[in-house]
Amino acid sequence: MSDIIQLLPDSIANQIAAGEVVQRPASVIKELLENSIDAGSTHIKLLLKDAGRTLIQVIDNGTGMSETDARMCFERHATSKIRQSADLFAIRTMGFRGEAMASIAAVAQVEMRTRTAAQEMGTHLCIEDSRITLQEACACSVGTTISVKNLFYNVPARRTFLKSNTVEMRHILDEFQRVAMAHPTIFFSLTHNTAEIYHLPVGNLRQRIVGLLGKDYNARIVPMSEDTDIVQFTGFVGKPETAKKTRGDQFFFVNKRFIKSGYLHHAIMSAYEELIGRDVYPLYVVFIEIDPQYIDVNVHPTKQEIKFADEKLIYNYLKVATRFALGTNSVMPTIDFEVDNSFIDAALRRHTQTQQTELNQSFTSRLNQPENGDKEAASSVFKSRLSSGSPASDNTVFRKPERSELQQNNLKAWQSMYDGIEDFDKKPLENTDSSEKFTFQSKLGTPPPTDSEVSRQLELSSPTSKKLPYQLHQRYIISQIKSGFLIVDQQAAHERILYEQYLDLFSVQNNGIQASLFPKTIELSPADAELLRDIIDEVNAIGFDIREFGRNSFIIQGVPTDLAHYINEQQFIEQLLEQYKINDELGFDIREHIARTLTRQNAIKRQQELMPEAMQ
Repeated sequence: MSDIIQLLPDSIANQIAAGEVVQRPASVIKELLENSIDAGSTHIKLLLKDAGRTLIQVIDNGTGMSETDARMCFERHATSKIRQSADLFAIRTMGFRGEAMASIAAVAQVEMRTRTAAQEMGTHLCIEDSRITLQEACACSVGTTISVKNLFYNVPARRTFLKSNTVEMRHILDEFQRVAMAHPTIFFSLTHNTAEIYHLPVGNLRQRIVGLLGKDYNARIVPMSEDTDIVQFTGFVGKPETAKKTRGDQFFFVNKRFIKSGYLHHAIMSAYEELIGRDVYPLYVVFIEIDPQYIDVNVHPTKQEIKFADEKLIYNYLKVATRFALGTNSVMPTIDFEVDNSFIDAALRRHTQTQQTELNQSFTSRLNQPENGDKEAASSVFKSRLSSGSPASDNTVFRKPERSELQQNNLKAWQSMYDGIEDFDKKPLENTDSSEKFTFQSKLGTPPPTDSEVSRQLELSSPTSKKLPYQLHQRYIISQIKSGFLIVDQQAAHERILYEQYLDLFSVQNNGIQASLFPKTIELSPADAELLRDIIDEVNAIGFDIREFGRNSFIIQGVPTDLAHYINEQQFIEQLLEQYKINDELGFDIREHIARTLTRQNAIKRQQELMPEAMQ
């Protein structure tokens, strides 16, 4: 039998390896921007055409490369970041694997111009399919310019699986935001099809957040800062009332590297406990600075997953720091509104400092003990004060002072209302007339009903209205049928009814436009403005009149005639863009997106009381 195992050619091996590093244009942009940062750049420009399909160009003023380095950087596992295995545990650069440039060159046409400050002439390279097709001297400025053209030109299957330009551009903006936010001391700009989307001058973190996410965010965030012997936290967290129903404004950075961590996200959410609903997500931009020996970034090629030496301790640090930030900025509610803020601040500070001291001691003892040591003993501090999210310890900082005489009298008054309730004669309610029912409600502290409510209850209890539906918990509709009863979610049912009505409405051509007497002007973040530009023609085609009105601003001059009474323009645009962010990859057309947006805006909500006619 002849031998059948053979080595793959470098070009094929590089294409296979590129699958993990280069998944879409956003992956290329992430790698190129991080290389520019590692090169010490202070000025970085990103130019795009067709959402990166046709051209991705990064221009920086970094250290540049010599002629030999320019060739070597496209070899697999060639890097200037590490020299030995020990360097893997002291990484402070963005890249270190030496895979990015080789992977990009395997699936695109790459052109590079680079020069160091010590050289008079630079180097010009052209690479296709991992092969250098041109190398010559050229005149260029200090730094590096890399152009990636026709991504996946030699891998048609990969190019076919790219999403629409709108989707790909959204992924690009996400990666750009993460890199630019982590480095506010570097100038960044992003231009797409000759239109400048971002122009971010050097500034502080708050200015960078506002520049990336929009002017409105300046009033939505509060600062967060905690410094310990082991780890430092800085950044901003959003006010509870600004939380959104969609993800996207959550950023974790470890040593300025963006990471994703569901575990640390849970720490933030637990700090917001009872301040926001279950299905909403607060804004946060959290920077974690920690010694590289306590983390492992060599987990995944995208470098967005990190392992901590003791993740539970970081969790508790983060939760305490977030609660302290909310408390000191008067965001955290207190039971007694007359408590002096200085008392809360002092209590929070003492509480946080005590926990930090114990966390430091426990963290140090854990790192210094043998692997088979008793880890439970090292974390005994948290079992008593911070275990299970530490609800008890968190509440201690808001301990109320001793009750005043007025408060004690109020408590006695409330208790007196329940005196004798255990001995209350539990008569069957069907044998109790209406006056007894309302007396019973008053006994429980419920305000007495109005005359209209009395007549309504008497009407619903009459024999002629036995089959009228009724409402349960102001959320469900109970309807009787011959074989039993139906339970209907009132919001879901109304959403479905409205959704079908709006789709039928949009199926009719030329509905007419209702011009606004006072056109509404809205201002969006650069990312949202770019998304609206991509879909504005489709939106206008079904009866809207929305036009650009300056940079990142739009003016709504008209809406479909049949919808004029149902649309809140600002809310409509915001929810429409959120629908696109969530569901665009599902293949919905513009009519479905708008129908879903209007449905969510106008449907009956839960906790809304309904009359029998509405339930029917």
